[in-house]
Formats: sequence, C-alpha cells, structure tokens
Amino acid sequence: MNHPWIVYLRAYLGVRVHHARTAPTRGASAVEWVIITAIIAGVALGLATLIRNLVEQQQGELEQTFGGGGEGGGGGDTP
Repeated sequence: MNHPWIVYLRAYLGVRVHHARTAPTRGASAVEWVIITAIIAGVALGLATLIRNLVEQQQGELEQTFGGGGEGGGGGDTP
C-alpha cells in the first residue's frame, strides 16, 4: 500500500531502527520500544478498522442488490 501515512511511518521507523543499530549503545531503550510498539499497534488498529468498514460497505451494497436475501434458497413451497 502506498498510502501517505504508511509511507511516512515506514520511513520514520526505518530511521529509528537505523539510529538504534548504529548508536554506540547498540539498541533501543525500553521507552523507544514502547513507542515503536504503540505505533505498530496503532497502524494495525487503523487497518483493521479500514478493512471492517470496507466489508460492511460491500455487505450493504450486496444487500441492496439482492434485496436482503435470507430466504434460504428453498422458495418456501416445499417442506
């Protein structure tokens, strides 16, 4: 995906990881790990929300197209 926020977050995290690897202490502090984890969790939550909204939108379109469905395919004439 090339959404601007995703591109920005990937670049930001890439710079942070590069600095963490090349720093004299070689590693990130606990606070940095918490921040990185929070960013990743936020992105995951955002993507889950986006996917959910898209699925619900498609479901609504299908219900409008097929009139709601729910008949079970039997037609109601046979027991």
